[in-house]
Amino acid sequence: MEPIIQMKEITKRFPGVVALNRISFDVRPGEVHVLLGENGAGKSTLMKVLSGAYRPDEGTICLGGKEYSQLTPHLSAEGGISIIYQELSVVNWLDIRENIFMGRLPMKQIGPIRVVDYGEMNTRTTELLKKVNLSSRKPTTSVGDLSISEKQMVEIAKSVAFNAKVIVMDEPTSSLTEEEVQKLFVIIRQLKEEGKGVVFISHKLSEIFEIGDRITIMKDGGYVGTYQVADLTTDDMIRLMVGREIKGTYQHPPEDNFEFGNVIFECKNLTRKDGKAKDVSFSLRRGEILGFSGLVGAGRSETMCAIYGAAPKSSGEIWLHGKQLSIKNPYQALRQGIGLVTENRRETGFFQNFSNKRNISIASQLKKSGCEGLIGLVNGAEEQQIAEKERTEIQIKCASLEQLTAQLSGGNQQKVILGKWMAAGVQLLIFDEPTKGIDVGTKSEIYKLMRGLADEGIGVIVVSSEMPELLGLCDRIAVMAGGRITGMYDVADATEEKLAKAATGESA
Repeated sequence: MEPIIQMKEITKRFPGVVALNRISFDVRPGEVHVLLGENGAGKSTLMKVLSGAYRPDEGTICLGGKEYSQLTPHLSAEGGISIIYQELSVVNWLDIRENIFMGRLPMKQIGPIRVVDYGEMNTRTTELLKKVNLSSRKPTTSVGDLSISEKQMVEIAKSVAFNAKVIVMDEPTSSLTEEEVQKLFVIIRQLKEEGKGVVFISHKLSEIFEIGDRITIMKDGGYVGTYQVADLTTDDMIRLMVGREIKGTYQHPPEDNFEFGNVIFECKNLTRKDGKAKDVSFSLRRGEILGFSGLVGAGRSETMCAIYGAAPKSSGEIWLHGKQLSIKNPYQALRQGIGLVTENRRETGFFQNFSNKRNISIASQLKKSGCEGLIGLVNGAEEQQIAEKERTEIQIKCASLEQLTAQLSGGNQQKVILGKWMAAGVQLLIFDEPTKGIDVGTKSEIYKLMRGLADEGIGVIVVSSEMPELLGLCDRIAVMAGGRITGMYDVADATEEKLAKAATGESA
């Protein structure tokens, strides 16, 4: 079967690094072609070459029966290539129809004037929403009012609206519940039946077996091989992807005879002003990793934001090492030893226009400043020393400390954020979805770092939607529903069934 697109021997170089080294990749009609590799393997760079955002240094791209040395964004779109990035490109303050037809508004003639044909927009948008199983929403609904999964459906509708032949989905399930994932897979199967090609980028290996047909594996910018998904096992994928065996992906809790230390952190009857967390109480012991499970909107992240001072609370107490804290904003949390690794690292984890050096050192330097960060000087030598220390200890892979953090892979961005808090000397570190969009090899490294922090006496709290992650990493797991804790389990007694039951609000 003739491929829709074919990339041959693509090479892309950046200063000091070969990002792509003679990569060949093609997509056939009616298939889901999985692109797999560790963070930094070159997957996103390859897709940016396909979208026309990057110009390859070598190689060719066959599209629509023609061969090109490079594509432009316009040529890529005209050729039927649509890319849905992990950071969705919808505009929240526009409605659904405006997002779908942005830049390509249907027009009509009224006398001498051409105006937007809203009637056609409404009709076509209604048809598209039905096609992607989103008919419960009106074309005039503001995208800002949609859930993440619904926004993703709008992105797919946009691709379908302009007859995309190949749709690239970059980590499409990273923020979805299991039910939402299954709904997305229904749409993908419909696209296959229509003869469209889908490029599916994911680190969740179980999903690959469910939805993938072929798989191309990359490593360090190089081509490992293309295989039928049915011919590989999970162990095969990991071995080909990372080039080594990864055993004990999760850092299991201490042995049964291990005794945790004294309580180092307590949250007593915490309630947020907006009611998204209600009367939440829990404690954390030295050497322990405490996990938080629950459905989307259960109040897990909302509770952590209140502890961190990013959301106002109406009542409750926070204690760290026997001292009651007064925290009204994140700067006060930093000064008193609390850090938060946020779920959306690109928006709230680091500064897009800062170098690795500055992003790593900023929290420690802010901690020493006055007037809540308004007074103080940047010490260049100290900044370099702090950043170099954390880069070595955490093994951050980057071209240099002067490189922008935004240019790193997701896993290395997460390491920069972790390095920022370690350099600041926090005594409690909260991780919200710490391995979202991160490959299995880097996950293993982050788990080891988290366990190491707990062993050193630093408090570690983990919010995660992945039950296997919580069961493998944590010592105790709290479950939330409706803003309240509905269950607390020692990991030895916890099962996915128990956690799921408590997540529905049924205390065990």
